[in-house]
Amino acid sequence: MKKGKNTSLQKISRWIMAASLSLLSLPSAYAQREMQTINDSWKFLKAECPAAADSAFDDSRWTDIHLPHTWNTDAYTEKDYYRGTGWYRRRITLPAHWQGKQIFLRLDAASKAATLYINGQKIGEHAGGYTACTFNITPYLSYDSPNVLSIRVDNARMDIPPISGDFTFFGGIYRDVWLTAVPDQHFHLTNHGSDGIFISTPQVSEEQATLAIRGEIKNEAHEKASLELTHAIYHPDGTLLQTLKKNIQLKAGETYAFLNETAPILHPKLWTPETPCLYRVETTLRDRKTRVLLDRSNHHAGFRWFRFDPDKGFFLNGQPYKLRGICRHQDQKPIGVALTDEMHRRDMELMKEMGANFIRISHYPQDDALLEMCDKLGMLAWEEIPIIDIVPDTPGYSDNCERNLCEMIRQHYNHPSIIIWGYMNEILLVTQRRYKTEAELKPAIERTLALAQRLERVLKEEDPTRVSTMAFHGSNSYNETGLSQITDIVGWNLYQGWYGGGFTGFERFLAEQHRDYPTHPMIVSEYGAGSDKRLHSLAPRAFDFSIEYQQMYLEHYLPVMEETPYVCGGTHWNFIDFSSALRDESMPRINNKGMMYADRTPKDVYYYYKAAWRSDIPVLHIASRDWTHRSGVRHGDAPVMLPVKVYSNLPEVELFIDGKPIGKQKTTNYTACFEVPFSGKEPFLSAHGTYQGKPVSDGLKVRFSPVPAQLDASRLEGLELAVNVGSQCFFTSDESLLTWVPDQPYTSGSWGYIGGKEAGTQTEIGHTADGPLFQTLRNGIEAYRFDVPQGIYEVELIFADIFRQQSSAAYLLGRGNGQENRENTFGIRINGQTVEDALAPCKESGYFQALRKKYIVENETDHLEIKFQALGGSCFLNGIKLRKVY
Repeated sequence: MKKGKNTSLQKISRWIMAASLSLLSLPSAYAQREMQTINDSWKFLKAECPAAADSAFDDSRWTDIHLPHTWNTDAYTEKDYYRGTGWYRRRITLPAHWQGKQIFLRLDAASKAATLYINGQKIGEHAGGYTACTFNITPYLSYDSPNVLSIRVDNARMDIPPISGDFTFFGGIYRDVWLTAVPDQHFHLTNHGSDGIFISTPQVSEEQATLAIRGEIKNEAHEKASLELTHAIYHPDGTLLQTLKKNIQLKAGETYAFLNETAPILHPKLWTPETPCLYRVETTLRDRKTRVLLDRSNHHAGFRWFRFDPDKGFFLNGQPYKLRGICRHQDQKPIGVALTDEMHRRDMELMKEMGANFIRISHYPQDDALLEMCDKLGMLAWEEIPIIDIVPDTPGYSDNCERNLCEMIRQHYNHPSIIIWGYMNEILLVTQRRYKTEAELKPAIERTLALAQRLERVLKEEDPTRVSTMAFHGSNSYNETGLSQITDIVGWNLYQGWYGGGFTGFERFLAEQHRDYPTHPMIVSEYGAGSDKRLHSLAPRAFDFSIEYQQMYLEHYLPVMEETPYVCGGTHWNFIDFSSALRDESMPRINNKGMMYADRTPKDVYYYYKAAWRSDIPVLHIASRDWTHRSGVRHGDAPVMLPVKVYSNLPEVELFIDGKPIGKQKTTNYTACFEVPFSGKEPFLSAHGTYQGKPVSDGLKVRFSPVPAQLDASRLEGLELAVNVGSQCFFTSDESLLTWVPDQPYTSGSWGYIGGKEAGTQTEIGHTADGPLFQTLRNGIEAYRFDVPQGIYEVELIFADIFRQQSSAAYLLGRGNGQENRENTFGIRINGQTVEDALAPCKESGYFQALRKKYIVENETDHLEIKFQALGGSCFLNGIKLRKVY
């Protein structure tokens, strides 16, 4: 009995002690920093509504949304996407234990400008669509009732960069919104959107390295504070290396600046893309008397050093290192820029998987999740602010540029992955086209130079440890104006063989620049060619948007950069097919130069880069995922010979079709190309090779639909012969999966065109989802003939009148429309019977609009001949389809 009583008393005693300890720990737990997102339960209105700033405003009829959010999904369907204002409202109930703390509101990004109100009072505004802003909202808050947060966002401002650019300026609050609560003594949280602590590496070598940690502490209390500042440095393996402590006395309202440097860290683990070793720096602030933790901040740090040499290229940690990179826009169809953190992280993992070690974060600062992955996965980075095409003479523009530059640098200062800060892209592109006379152009150039020099000074003041750059389009004007003399290195956006000239113009331009400006370290900051999965060609050419031309283009460019020592590296344009609302081309609203489709499915050419850049794993990829629906003209019963490309880092590849060997080939430039006989409807392709003594294979099934060269009765059964008139490309419709084969001249016993010449446009074609089919045509066509037996046939003719001058985007660089203005009217006869007396497609459907015409024809001869007779202008035909009905 006695023993039981003692046991019960001991239990009660332990419970009381535990409860007391728990109570004692509460102030410490509640004292330190707390952070949470407020991304849910917002109301949104896409319109101007000044009354929404009032806390009593009724927003019950507004749209319910969650963040991240953009109002510009219309940019995927319209050139004239919404540029204006939108309002966001949310009610916030604060935790009771936050009372007495300092409360901060942070917008990770709102494009392009945001004005914030709490409970009807304006708390501040931010100009800049890609950097964060933080406000101390403590004086405006209530703990007795919900707080009303109203945010006005504007993506039409012309005093904030970008004002021009080849991408969509999505509006909205498209990144996270945060609430942070801290005690009255805390680190400075309103320092240009940063968290107020900055880490650098003043000394780095293989033998030893040091860290310098600076920042500010604020005392927002009405009495003085006695504090302890501590920095704990942790090795990448998690062990504690050093602890730095400092006692601080702060007066009421005082802000204290600190700068502490570690003792040398011996034999540091160096950060590289292959070994991204990260040290952790934990900075804490405590009350010296109570030992209560007041604020804490953690950062990663990496030890690396680098340099750019004009003759020998880039060096990392003292070793030559080729920058193998990609540019990245941040949108994803159909959600625009409203990406989640995991979507940003996924993109970085896809880049790393292909072997990239460098990213140009273009053309604006991007989500913190992206930079975090650059550090952790190992990806060197160039980050820039979006001053693009032209510097306007707009009040406040230059000030906003400078502020955005400071914000970018301070917010991302602590990322060891970043080695380059940039601030202008192709800044003379629109400038030289808008200002035609010397009197107009001179002040624009002077304005541009003045801003560049101003930003360069600010950049070096903010961060002298990294290099500066601008990206230039391929014009020597940047040297002639002196812009190229301002930054540490220069980037060249080069598209020889796409927007003009031939492939070899690329290496010639680089060689000329190196010869004439030998002190300029250079990066190829953009290069690329568009591609459309629906288009394939056996004779690819520039601006046909065939998958094959993009492959040829990149297979030429990559070896040049890899093998030219003075080229520090390159960044392919672009990682994805991204939103560019002003573009037409084969995929309106999309710049389709991506290495991946918008949904992040890799194009086949992704594996060319992977084969070139990954030597640590086997790469064997049959490059036909982009061409799974194949066709070709078949002569008799002979198979159709079509090329099949394989990308691989293996020395030799063997290819099979349906188990039958095609042959072996040595890979050249990570490529092997086979001529393969296609005959079956669903042939299976397989490739085999050996990597480090182990077998490697790849395989896929394709669909094959041959088109007969001779249209006899047996071959016409079930055939839908569709011809992409005026084009050398196969076109497979997304909607019907029907493949339209390339055009061919008529030969006796077969089918094809008679007369005319190829023409085309890059202007969007309305009333169709099969735009590329209508963008090419045969101009001046005389006839189209099919040698077919008697029967009843359906003939479909398709037209789009493109003969009307259109303004072209500056980015086409010489590949504008260039069409003459004319109205085309012509008659059409089929086997002598008039089916159109005077067809004028531009009158029937309008210029640049799709028009389809079907005719049922009874053929009593051995051929069908569709003849065209010009009545005004010229005859033309965009496509033709033949089907035997009876």
